Amino acid sequence: MTSLALLRESSPALFCTMSAILGAIIGSFLGVVAERVPQMMLGEDSRINLLFPASHCPACQHQLCWWENIPLVSWLALRGRCHQCGSAIPLRLWLLEAFTALFFAATAWCLPTVSALFSLWLMAAFLLPLAIIDGRYQLLPDCLTQPLLWAGLLVHTFSHTLALSDAIIGAVAGYLSLWLLYWAFRLATGKEGLGYGDFKLLAALGAWCGWQALPTIILLASLMGIAGYFFFISSTNKSPQIPFGPAIALAGVMTFISHIYALAL
Repeated sequence: MTSLALLRESSPALFCTMSAILGAIIGSFLGVVAERVPQMMLGEDSRINLLFPASHCPACQHQLCWWENIPLVSWLALRGRCHQCGSAIPLRLWLLEAFTALFFAATAWCLPTVSALFSLWLMAAFLLPLAIIDGRYQLLPDCLTQPLLWAGLLVHTFSHTLALSDAIIGAVAGYLSLWLLYWAFRLATGKEGLGYGDFKLLAALGAWCGWQALPTIILLASLMGIAGYFFFISSTNKSPQIPFGPAIALAGVMTFISHIYALAL
C-alpha cells in the first residue's frame, strides 16, 4: 500500500493509467458476471458458471482467442462482431469496460488515500453488476448482495474508518427500514412496491456507509427513482415498473465518496 501511495505521489499520470487498465480488465469480468449470473439464477443452462465455459460467441459457440478478449481493444478491432460468424457483440459489454476504466482512472486521480480508493473499487465491483442485472431482469442476486454486505463489515473491521458497531447497526437498519416500508405499502394498497433484494442491497450499503448515512441514501435513491419513473412515462406514455436497485447503488456510491472526503478534512 505504501509503495502504491508513493507511486501515486511521484507519478499521478502513470498511476491513473494503470488504474484505467485495471478498471477495463475488471469491467470485462463484471460483464461476464452481469451476463451469466441471471442465467444461473433463472436456470437457463445448468452447466454455466462464472468460469466455465470459456468466453465464446453465443450464436456460433466459437471460443474466443486471446486477441479477441482484450478489454476495450478487441470490440473495436472486431467492429462489434464475432470474428467467426459475424453476429453482433453487445455494445453494453464494451460500454461497461469503458465506464469502469474511466471510473477507476477518475477516482485514482481524485480520492485522497489509496486505502479509500481500493475500498471504493471493491464496493463498485459489486454494485455495477447488481445495478445492471436489476435494470435488465429486476433481480438482485443474493450471491452478490450478501458478499457485498460482508465485504463492508470486513473493510471497517480492518480500516477503522467507521466504527464496526455503526456498520452492523447500518446493515440491520438498512434491511428493516425498507422491510417496514414494503409492508406498510402492501397493507395500504395491496401491491408490492419493493422487492426483497432491495432490502438486502440497502443493508449492504448500511454496512459500508453506517446507519447515519441511511437517510441520505434513501432520499437520493428515492429522488432518482421518481425522476426515472417520470422520464419513462414521458418517453413511453406507459406506467412502467422501475427497478429501484440502480438508484440505491448510485446513491450508495455517492454517499460513500462523500464519507471519504469528510474523513479527509
